[in-house]
Amino acid sequence: MTSTQTRRQQATRIPGVGKVDTKLEVVVLPVSDVDRAKRFYEGLGWRLDADFTKGGDFRVVQLTPPGSQCSIIFGTGVTAAVPGSTQGLMLIVGDIDAARAELVGHQVDVSEVFHDEGGVFHHAGTKGRVPGPDPEGRSYCTWASFSDPDGNGWLLQEITTRLPGRVAPEPADRGVVLEAAALGQFLQEAEKRHGAYEAKAPKHHWSRWYAGYIVAREHGRSPDEAEKDAALQMER
Repeated sequence: MTSTQTRRQQATRIPGVGKVDTKLEVVVLPVSDVDRAKRFYEGLGWRLDADFTKGGDFRVVQLTPPGSQCSIIFGTGVTAAVPGSTQGLMLIVGDIDAARAELVGHQVDVSEVFHDEGGVFHHAGTKGRVPGPDPEGRSYCTWASFSDPDGNGWLLQEITTRLPGRVAPEPADRGVVLEAAALGQFLQEAEKRHGAYEAKAPKHHWSRWYAGYIVAREHGRSPDEAEKDAALQMER
């Protein structure tokens, strides 16, 4: 019996022990204009993880909201769904007024803050919406909504206190270690952009510039912003 088979049997035999993590990684969005969707989500400050094209009929664009472990993917040939048909996507925020103000600052048409008449979960569409935050100030019960250019619908949900047991304790080093694929992409970007910087900058060690660039990208900065951050770090 292989070690893999043994682990599988142990996970099956012992409830609650050896369970495999199954984390939501990506949500695929149907869009009609890939470049327009890319501009929209980058304009929200979402990190561009990838933009791959193969031939003229297949393209994959991936972006990640700040602080999120789940990304979105859209493109050409990645889904047969009708553009704009994805609804009810939720972004969790700790301060809905601040999040809404940030969207407004990015020229996004976002609804006013609302709560649901049932007080449990929002109804489909705009049914049951009551203006203003939850009157009892409860976590999970205050919302706002917006859509991307195709009409894919997003909701902001304010969560200030998690329900017990909802989220497992985070590892102490969560968010510190980059996944290999992302790190590889950032290194390639840094190599290309550092060449332009090195040609006009005073003598320096490349590692400091790379470090500044990669840290900035990991924190959601765009490639151009990360390049500026790395240059500022060198000046300091």
